[in-house]
Formats: sequence, structure tokens, C-alpha cells
Amino acid sequence: MNDADLPALRILADYQFGAGAGEDLFPEDESLRIQRSSSGRPRQVLAANGRLVSLGLDGRFTLGIEGGRRLVESLDFPAYRVEVGDESEPYVRDGKNVFNKFVDTVDGDVRGGDEVVVVHERGDVLAVGRAELDADAMVDFETGMAVRVRDAAGPSGD
Repeated sequence: MNDADLPALRILADYQFGAGAGEDLFPEDESLRIQRSSSGRPRQVLAANGRLVSLGLDGRFTLGIEGGRRLVESLDFPAYRVEVGDESEPYVRDGKNVFNKFVDTVDGDVRGGDEVVVVHERGDVLAVGRAELDADAMVDFETGMAVRVRDAAGPSGD
């Protein structure tokens, strides 16, 4: 696909997720589909495997599961990740929110409102969503919500 919006979307991804994220999310050699609003503004970017991102009215991306997987593959650990263990894995896979007491590791640069990928300690992508707290608070607090899950990977293939 040769869409005029893709270069601008790559720049936005680099700004939001770090240098190189735009090319990793939206490779030039892949056929991507852009869904648009009635005014023609890009709303979602879709790949054959599913939704990569949605573009909010605030100009920021919200991740789909496939977009989260691509970020995990391309960005150094623990960038934009919240890691959980076995105890909460089935709940998060099912779309339940992540609570502070179940957070094992988190990218120290995460701030409340950031888009994050929830991963299992094995590295499996479980969900994507919005961080509700800064990284320090996720680790320090025993109660409260760490990540509001927006999209979940679903049952494990194990």
C-alpha cells in the first residue's frame, strides 16, 4: 500500500514510542489498510493479522494487540511494557484490568496515560491498554489499578 498518510503516521509513532517504532509498526513492504472517518482523517491502521493502532482525536495512538506485539518485538525490554506473572495471566488475557499488586516489572519511564503492552514474564503479549499510574506508583502501591486494559489477546494456545 502506498498511502500518503503513512509517512506522517510513522513520524507520530516514532514520537510516541521512540525512534524506529514507526517503521516497525508500519513497514513499507507490507500492505496496510487505513480506515478513515467521514471527514477523511485516519482512524485505524489494519494489517492482515489485525488492528495495529487507532488514532485518537488527541493525536495519539491506542494500540491493538497486533500493534503491541510489533512493539514488543522491536523495542528493547522493558520499553512500554508492564509485566505480570502466572497469577493474573488468565484474567488479563480475558480482558480484565491489571492491578498494582500483580505488576512484576514495568518500564521505569511509563507515565500515567501512556499506552502500554501487558506481557507475561515469559514474554507473551497478554493485552494492551492505558497506564493509570506512573511506573514507580505501580510498583510501590499494593492496591489500585495499574493498567486499564483496552484489548486482550484471548485464551492461550497452550
